[in-house]
Amino acid sequence: MAKSASGALDLVPMIEVRNLGDALETLKKRGMLVLGFDSESEQQLRPRDADVPLAIVMGAEGKGLRQRTRELCDEMVKLDMPGPIKSLNVSNAAAIALFAATAGRA
Repeated sequence: MAKSASGALDLVPMIEVRNLGDALETLKKRGMLVLGFDSESEQQLRPRDADVPLAIVMGAEGKGLRQRTRELCDEMVKLDMPGPIKSLNVSNAAAIALFAATAGRA
C-alpha cells in the first residue's frame, strides 16, 4: 500500500478497525455522513456540502456491503454509470466516488 500511495501516504490519515459496524457508529456520533455504495441503489451520488464530513463505504467486489453495514449507512447511493456496465472494481469506484462527492469544494 505504501508504494501505491507514494507521496500521499503522509497526507491521508489511515486507521485499522476490528469491527466496521462499531467504527461506523463512532463516525456518525462524531458528525460524519456515512454513504454506502451499491450499484442497485435508487439514489445517485451527488456532490456534498463541505460543511459535513463524509465517510464512504464500499463493499467487497461481487458481494457488496453486508446487511448490518448497509443498515448503518445514512444513505445508500450509486455512481451514475451510462451504458450496460453498472459497476467498477472497488479501487476505481472509490476514486470516482471521492471526486464526485467532493466536486466543487474549496
